[in-house]
Amino acid sequence: MELLSKTSFARVVISVRCLPAALPARIAVLDDTRLLVASSEAAVIQAARHGDVLSVQIDGFEPDGATWSVMTSGLASAATDLTDLPDPLRDAAKRGATLISLPMSVVVGERIA
Repeated sequence: MELLSKTSFARVVISVRCLPAALPARIAVLDDTRLLVASSEAAVIQAARHGDVLSVQIDGFEPDGATWSVMTSGLASAATDLTDLPDPLRDAAKRGATLISLPMSVVVGERIA
């Protein structure tokens, strides 16, 4: 959760025509149970409108050379509360991105030293 909270850029992982796709998106953790996603990708927006499962994945490096990865998944829906948006998501929405609410039903992570 801490790593998800520290970033505003991620990949949304979905199935497009039965093939896996990882598409860029802006994100913000709203609380311990919900993530807000801003995307202009038609496949991501359509998946959210259908209430499909979306996964959001981030990864990074530690100063000691270790790598880490975090992924969360849930049933997507249109975001309804658009007050107090973090700047990266507000900027993305101004550029035409659609805002999507994603409950973090499953959160998994791994650190590899």
